Amino acid sequence: MQPGPPTAPAPAPAPARVDAAGRRTRLRQYQVQLLERIQAARANGGAGVRQLGVQIGAGRYLLELTQAGEIIALTALTALTAVPLTAPWYLGLVNIRGNLTGVVDLARYLGVGDTPAGPDSRIVTFAGALGFNCALLVARVYGLRDGPGMHAVGALLRDADGNEWTPLDLAALVADERFLHVGV
Repeated sequence: MQPGPPTAPAPAPAPARVDAAGRRTRLRQYQVQLLERIQAARANGGAGVRQLGVQIGAGRYLLELTQAGEIIALTALTALTAVPLTAPWYLGLVNIRGNLTGVVDLARYLGVGDTPAGPDSRIVTFAGALGFNCALLVARVYGLRDGPGMHAVGALLRDADGNEWTPLDLAALVADERFLHVGV
């Protein structure tokens, strides 16, 4: 037997193509499931309502999920632009998906110190339903908390771990005349 000409190695299989249509389908399914859960929670009359726990300044606050919008990390993409002649608690403007949003340090607004910006800091936007392009600088996001599962201690709520939380009504904040006038 005569050796034949050398054979070329088999070509490597082409990398798997990203299935864009499949990703869109899965995203659509996720959105539908999320919408169903939100509607079920509303239909239950608020039973098991959960709130977002955040740290503003040194305090812990609870935001109603219906009043909170996006949670955005502080990065170069979310650089704040200072606005001259504004109150010290008005930190400036940030571009979030093409929308200019005012960012506020609520701790300064309330006169209880500052909210330090660090690696865990986030910007929490107000829900679109409030009709106010605004966000709060938070030092940390603790995640979902079960407000109804806490017990009241005066105006605060205490969780099972002994942490005290202040409920924060963003709709009432938006209606506050002082909050609406950021100029000095």
